[in-house]
Amino acid sequence: MTGQDTSKTDQWFAMRDLCRPNAHTRAYSRLAEAGFDVFTPLHWVVKQIKGKPQKTQIPVIADLLFVRSQRDKLDPEVNNIPTLQYRFKKGVQATPITVPEADMQRFMLAVGRSHDTQYYSPDEIHPSMIGKKVKIIGGPLNGYEGNLLFIRGSRKKRLIVEIPGFLTAAVEVDPEFITLL
Repeated sequence: MTGQDTSKTDQWFAMRDLCRPNAHTRAYSRLAEAGFDVFTPLHWVVKQIKGKPQKTQIPVIADLLFVRSQRDKLDPEVNNIPTLQYRFKKGVQATPITVPEADMQRFMLAVGRSHDTQYYSPDEIHPSMIGKKVKIIGGPLNGYEGNLLFIRGSRKKRLIVEIPGFLTAAVEVDPEFITLL
Protein backbone atom coordinates (compact mmCIF):
# COMPACT_ATOMS: atom_id res chain seq x y z
CA MET A 1 0.00 0.00 0.00
CA THR A 2 1.41 3.29 -1.05
CA GLY A 3 1.44 6.77 0.40
CA GLN A 4 1.75 8.66 -2.91
CA ASP A 5 -0.33 11.70 -3.92
CA THR A 6 -3.45 10.01 -5.26
CA SER A 7 -5.22 13.07 -6.65
CA LYS A 8 -3.57 13.21 -10.12
CA THR A 9 -2.67 9.61 -10.99
CA ASP A 10 -4.82 6.54 -11.53
CA GLN A 11 -4.73 4.32 -8.46
CA TRP A 12 -6.67 1.31 -7.24
CA PHE A 13 -8.57 2.65 -4.23
CA ALA A 14 -9.92 0.25 -1.61
CA MET A 15 -13.52 1.25 -0.97
CA ARG A 16 -16.37 0.31 1.34
CA ASP A 17 -20.01 -0.01 0.21
CA LEU A 18 -22.29 0.08 3.24
CA CYS A 19 -25.56 -0.62 1.41
CA ARG A 20 -27.72 -3.54 2.42
CA PRO A 21 -26.91 -6.92 0.86
CA ASN A 22 -30.37 -7.06 -0.73
CA ALA A 23 -30.15 -3.58 -2.31
CA HIS A 24 -31.20 -3.43 -5.95
CA THR A 25 -28.21 -1.36 -7.05
CA ARG A 26 -24.83 -1.72 -5.42
CA ALA A 27 -22.07 0.89 -5.58
CA TYR A 28 -19.86 -1.29 -7.79
CA SER A 29 -22.63 -1.38 -10.42
CA ARG A 30 -23.20 2.37 -10.27
CA LEU A 31 -19.47 3.10 -10.57
CA ALA A 32 -19.08 0.71 -13.51
CA GLU A 33 -22.03 2.39 -15.26
CA ALA A 34 -20.32 5.76 -14.67
CA GLY A 35 -17.24 4.47 -16.56
CA PHE A 36 -14.88 3.59 -13.70
CA ASP A 37 -12.74 0.43 -13.60
CA VAL A 38 -14.26 -1.50 -10.71
CA PHE A 39 -13.32 -4.85 -9.24
CA THR A 40 -15.18 -6.69 -6.55
CA PRO A 41 -14.57 -10.41 -6.03
CA LEU A 42 -17.80 -12.30 -6.70
CA HIS A 43 -18.92 -15.86 -6.11
CA TRP A 44 -21.95 -17.91 -7.08
CA VAL A 45 -24.74 -18.67 -4.61
CA VAL A 46 -28.25 -20.07 -4.92
CA LYS A 47 -30.87 -17.57 -3.76
CA GLN A 48 -34.63 -17.68 -3.63
CA ILE A 49 -35.87 -15.10 -6.14
CA LYS A 50 -39.64 -14.80 -6.40
CA GLY A 51 -39.97 -18.19 -4.73
CA LYS A 52 -37.67 -20.02 -7.12
CA PRO A 53 -34.04 -21.00 -6.53
CA GLN A 54 -31.71 -19.15 -8.89
CA LYS A 55 -27.96 -19.02 -9.19
CA THR A 56 -26.62 -15.48 -8.80
CA GLN A 57 -23.31 -13.77 -8.17
CA ILE A 58 -22.75 -11.80 -4.98
CA PRO A 59 -19.66 -10.13 -3.49
CA VAL A 60 -17.36 -12.39 -1.49
CA ILE A 61 -17.00 -9.63 1.12
CA ALA A 62 -20.19 -7.57 1.10
CA ASP A 63 -18.62 -4.15 1.63
CA LEU A 64 -15.31 -4.51 -0.29
CA LEU A 65 -14.63 -3.09 -3.74
CA PHE A 66 -11.69 -1.60 -5.59
CA VAL A 67 -11.94 1.35 -7.99
CA ARG A 68 -9.24 2.51 -10.40
CA SER A 69 -9.33 6.24 -10.87
CA GLN A 70 -7.82 9.56 -9.91
CA ARG A 71 -8.89 10.79 -6.51
CA ASP A 72 -10.24 14.09 -7.82
CA LYS A 73 -12.46 12.22 -10.34
CA LEU A 74 -13.67 9.70 -7.78
CA ASP A 75 -14.50 12.18 -5.00
CA PRO A 76 -17.71 13.49 -6.68
CA GLU A 77 -19.02 9.91 -7.03
CA VAL A 78 -18.23 9.18 -3.39
CA ASN A 79 -20.20 12.30 -2.45
CA ASN A 80 -23.16 11.24 -4.66
CA ILE A 81 -23.41 7.66 -3.36
CA PRO A 82 -24.25 7.91 0.35
CA THR A 83 -23.17 4.34 1.16
CA LEU A 84 -19.77 4.56 -0.56
CA GLN A 85 -16.65 5.39 1.45
CA TYR A 86 -12.90 5.26 1.04
CA ARG A 87 -11.02 2.85 3.29
CA PHE A 88 -8.43 4.89 5.16
CA LYS A 89 -5.03 3.96 6.55
CA LYS A 90 -5.04 3.53 10.30
CA GLY A 91 -3.31 6.33 12.14
CA VAL A 92 -2.95 8.52 9.03
CA GLN A 93 -5.43 11.37 8.70
CA ALA A 94 -7.53 11.21 5.49
CA THR A 95 -5.13 9.02 3.48
CA PRO A 96 -7.10 6.45 1.46
CA ILE A 97 -5.71 2.97 1.07
CA THR A 98 -4.44 2.20 -2.41
CA VAL A 99 -3.30 -1.11 -3.83
CA PRO A 100 -0.35 -1.22 -6.27
CA GLU A 101 -1.33 -1.72 -9.89
CA ALA A 102 0.77 -4.91 -10.24
CA ASP A 103 -0.89 -6.55 -7.20
CA MET A 104 -4.38 -5.78 -8.50
CA GLN A 105 -3.64 -6.96 -12.03
CA ARG A 106 -2.08 -10.19 -10.78
CA PHE A 107 -5.04 -10.90 -8.49
CA MET A 108 -7.72 -10.05 -11.07
CA LEU A 109 -6.01 -12.12 -13.76
CA ALA A 110 -5.66 -15.16 -11.51
CA VAL A 111 -9.24 -15.19 -10.19
CA GLY A 112 -10.58 -14.37 -13.65
CA ARG A 113 -8.91 -17.41 -15.18
CA SER A 114 -9.88 -19.88 -12.48
CA HIS A 115 -13.15 -21.77 -12.57
CA ASP A 116 -12.98 -22.74 -8.93
CA THR A 117 -11.64 -19.95 -6.71
CA GLN A 118 -11.75 -20.12 -2.93
CA TYR A 119 -11.50 -16.84 -1.02
CA TYR A 120 -10.01 -16.29 2.43
CA SER A 121 -9.53 -13.29 4.67
CA PRO A 122 -5.86 -12.68 5.56
CA ASP A 123 -6.33 -14.04 9.09
CA GLU A 124 -7.78 -17.34 7.80
CA ILE A 125 -4.51 -18.42 6.16
CA HIS A 126 -2.32 -20.00 8.82
CA PRO A 127 1.37 -20.81 8.30
CA SER A 128 0.50 -24.52 8.38
CA MET A 129 -1.66 -24.00 5.26
CA ILE A 130 1.15 -22.50 3.20
CA GLY A 131 2.77 -25.18 1.12
CA LYS A 132 5.74 -25.39 -1.21
CA LYS A 133 7.07 -22.43 -3.21
CA VAL A 134 6.30 -23.01 -6.89
CA LYS A 135 6.39 -21.44 -10.32
CA ILE A 136 3.70 -22.05 -12.91
CA ILE A 137 5.04 -22.88 -16.37
CA GLY A 138 2.39 -22.98 -19.08
CA GLY A 139 -1.36 -22.68 -18.91
CA PRO A 140 -3.39 -19.59 -18.06
CA LEU A 141 -1.25 -18.66 -15.03
CA ASN A 142 2.08 -18.97 -16.85
CA GLY A 143 4.89 -17.20 -15.00
CA TYR A 144 3.15 -16.90 -11.63
CA GLU A 145 5.25 -17.64 -8.57
CA GLY A 146 3.85 -18.28 -5.16
CA ASN A 147 2.97 -20.88 -2.60
CA LEU A 148 0.59 -23.75 -2.87
CA LEU A 149 -2.29 -23.95 -0.42
CA PHE A 150 -2.01 -27.05 1.73
CA ILE A 151 -5.32 -28.49 2.90
CA ARG A 152 -5.27 -31.99 4.32
CA GLY A 153 -7.32 -34.42 2.22
CA SER A 154 -7.62 -32.15 -0.83
CA ARG A 155 -6.49 -33.59 -4.13
CA LYS A 156 -6.62 -30.27 -5.97
CA LYS A 157 -3.53 -28.10 -6.28
CA ARG A 158 -4.23 -24.46 -5.47
CA LEU A 159 -1.96 -21.42 -5.80
CA ILE A 160 -2.28 -18.63 -3.24
CA VAL A 161 -2.79 -15.17 -4.77
CA GLU A 162 -3.47 -12.14 -2.58
CA ILE A 163 -4.24 -8.48 -2.31
CA PRO A 164 -2.10 -7.83 0.76
CA GLY A 165 -4.14 -6.94 3.82
CA PHE A 166 -7.54 -7.48 2.17
CA LEU A 167 -8.18 -10.80 0.52
CA THR A 168 -6.49 -14.05 -0.38
CA ALA A 169 -7.64 -16.36 -3.14
CA ALA A 170 -6.67 -19.93 -3.83
CA VAL A 171 -6.94 -20.71 -7.53
CA GLU A 172 -6.85 -24.19 -8.96
CA VAL A 173 -3.71 -25.08 -10.92
CA ASP A 174 -3.18 -28.07 -13.19
CA PRO A 175 -0.37 -30.16 -11.60
CA GLU A 176 1.44 -30.54 -14.94
CA PHE A 177 2.22 -26.79 -14.95
CA ILE A 178 3.74 -26.71 -11.44
CA THR A 179 7.50 -26.52 -10.99
CA LEU A 180 9.02 -26.50 -7.50
CA LEU A 181 11.39 -23.67 -6.66
